[in-house]
Amino acid sequence: MSNIETLVKTLVEKHGKTRNSLMPVLQGIVKEERFLSEEAMISVACELDLSAAEVYGTASFYTFLDTVPRGKNVVRICKTISCHMKGKDEIIEALENALKVKVGETTSDKKFTLLTANCLGWCHKGPVMLVNDAVYPEITPQKAIEVIEDYVKNTK
Repeated sequence: MSNIETLVKTLVEKHGKTRNSLMPVLQGIVKEERFLSEEAMISVACELDLSAAEVYGTASFYTFLDTVPRGKNVVRICKTISCHMKGKDEIIEALENALKVKVGETTSDKKFTLLTANCLGWCHKGPVMLVNDAVYPEITPQKAIEVIEDYVKNTK
């Protein structure tokens, strides 16, 4: 049994074998593996007695369920109109320059992936940046770069 199969079995034991367990199982895999591989989605389908298409459809629908490998630190910038009006384009440009990647790409050292997100739920405090699970509201280009520099210093 592969590591991913063991992880899926553990998550299914924790959350149950019903259709309602699909999201928490997928979230658990992403938390451990940082993305959902084809092997993982097939294993989930088998364990929950669902079609692989249903599992993939669910995984690919949700922004935070990545189906491709990501960097150790996933940086997301909200792209809603309210964040756009408050300067999200300048933040993205600063991050692209600092990380030397474009939105959707991962740094060559696999430490950072830069993405946009449809809404992070912080419209009243935009623009907002999310790094993994940490929220950075009212971010400026300079603050965004400082956050990334802190992650570089504290990530080995």
